[in-house]
Amino acid sequence: MLKFKKKQIINILISIVWFVNGFFCKILNLVPRHQEIVASILNEVYAIQITFTIGVLEIWMAFWVLSNYKTKINAVAQITIIISMNIIEYFLVPELLLWGKMNIIFALLFISIIYYNEFILKNKSYVS
Repeated sequence: MLKFKKKQIINILISIVWFVNGFFCKILNLVPRHQEIVASILNEVYAIQITFTIGVLEIWMAFWVLSNYKTKINAVAQITIIISMNIIEYFLVPELLLWGKMNIIFALLFISIIYYNEFILKNKSYVS
């Protein structure tokens, strides 16, 4: 059986989150709330195109996470994007968020996982 390092497993899980949000929620629009958020914050006229573009970028982020290319820049980019997006949504459209203002808690948990994976776990060389 293959042994995976904890970091590899977490990388896969992080990339799944980005891929699912990008492909299923935004590109396929299976969660219309995302498009409503974009329409409310940015522009109702171009909400479909902007949401689609965000979805493509999220899929790109999933592959970047899996590539292990420039992982520190990647982690900082993820953290910056997540916290920026969630602060904007917290103040502008909390009623459209899945858990309302509590969404920020889940964002902080996800950020913590990304930080732990890149800046703490990466420095450990053991297999677990």
